[in-house]
Amino acid sequence: MTERKCILTGDRADPETLIRLAIGPEGQVLPDVRAKAPGRGAWIGVTRTELESALAKGKLKGAIARSFKAGSGKDGALQIDADLPDWIESALRQDMLSRLGLESRGGMLLTGSEKIDTACRKGLVKLLLHAGDAAADGNRKLDQALRVGQEAEGSDLAGIVLPVDRDALSMAMGRDNVVHIAVTDSRAALRLRAALGRLEHYLGCAVAAPAQDEQDSSDALADETVWNDMPDIVPVEDEVKG
Repeated sequence: MTERKCILTGDRADPETLIRLAIGPEGQVLPDVRAKAPGRGAWIGVTRTELESALAKGKLKGAIARSFKAGSGKDGALQIDADLPDWIESALRQDMLSRLGLESRGGMLLTGSEKIDTACRKGLVKLLLHAGDAAADGNRKLDQALRVGQEAEGSDLAGIVLPVDRDALSMAMGRDNVVHIAVTDSRAALRLRAALGRLEHYLGCAVAAPAQDEQDSSDALADETVWNDMPDIVPVEDEVKG
């Protein structure tokens, strides 16, 4: 398995769990969360709090300088904006929401409490998601239906409360008042967990235990490129693999 090294901790991990940094045309260090931008990149696997600390203490600047070894901006210097932690969070959040939109258009998701309750009780739900502002009572009812369908009554199996509200979910999926989401396809569930897991790790949230189906697939995480509104990234050199 290909691994990359976090430039701040030295730990090696699957690139799917890390965040890639690349360089913009003005020498700006920018998030490339889909790892699709051409040119040289460096990888981080820390939480936002840890990144902000490294940025404030100058450790991130040193690690970036060692990774890229030379600047690429007009003045030859790399630029690390104070908003980098915000940009990364925004990009990870948008990546997760874009993934939800793609899976929704592919017919892999259900919305509506009654439909989800029925699917849960039939054992058809691979992943259950709740909006961050969903009512606790509604969550409990669907969580119980999930346990019934998975013959896991008495366990702590439950849906994942997302770090986004119903308005964000509704906009991403092009539907009204999306509060709960049921994923009925195993590979779609894996793709969503991957996107959500990176966001939750970065935010320092405890990632909920996976739902019932752990079916593996070598191409389960392969998908369309989703980009964001960061400044453009230009090619520099070869990838930094650590």
